[in-house]
Amino acid sequence: RYLDKAAVISAQEANYGEPLSPWSLCTVTQVEELKILIRMLPIWASGIVFSSLHAQVSTMFVQQGRAMNCNIGSFKIPPATLWVFDCITVLVWVPLYDRFNVPLAKLITRSDNGFTVLQRMGIGLVVSVLCIASAAIVEKVPQIFILGGAEVFYCVGQLKFFYGQSPESMRSLCCALGLLANAFGSYLSSLILTVVTYFTTKDGGDGWIADDLNGRLDYFFWLLAGLSILNSAVYVFLCC
Repeated sequence: RYLDKAAVISAQEANYGEPLSPWSLCTVTQVEELKILIRMLPIWASGIVFSSLHAQVSTMFVQQGRAMNCNIGSFKIPPATLWVFDCITVLVWVPLYDRFNVPLAKLITRSDNGFTVLQRMGIGLVVSVLCIASAAIVEKVPQIFILGGAEVFYCVGQLKFFYGQSPESMRSLCCALGLLANAFGSYLSSLILTVVTYFTTKDGGDGWIADDLNGRLDYFFWLLAGLSILNSAVYVFLCC
């Protein structure tokens, strides 16, 4: 309710017949648009954790690649370029989604629209848990393929959510919130890595993140999986 006060004309402004400052009085439309934006923030926040998991493609997944045999005959694939396979899997998942998931969603939901935008994002969060869990168990191919599915579900759903729920005058801004979540996710990933490295190496050991297979990178991935499960649970709670 306190936001509504921004559209209330004060006695002094009523005497002058105009706002004393552009910041002292807002239109009712501006207030309502701000309310819509605030209501979107909890859903937006779920994308921060998702983006922190996706950041592993260019960080910890590369670390895994350094310990792999990346040779194809006489040609060696640089580990840093393995993230390209993430783009390839997305290109594979998009037609798979349209060909199989959309008809299945219509059958399950008994609706011509299939899964709602929030349901699609929720499925993406669950799939991201499977991705990071597979990263803790095996290497590369399964996790990258699963991550591609998570992106198709969550990222596309997120863009549709921001576009469909935002006021018409703020659609460009709200669609950019997904990029903002990516930025915060990268910072969160760096923070988690810094904290984990500090606590696992303070006794002089190699820690979880080592330059070779002697580290416990799987523990790091299980930590991220737990964080993703918590994020998914909070998301479901907010959507129910």
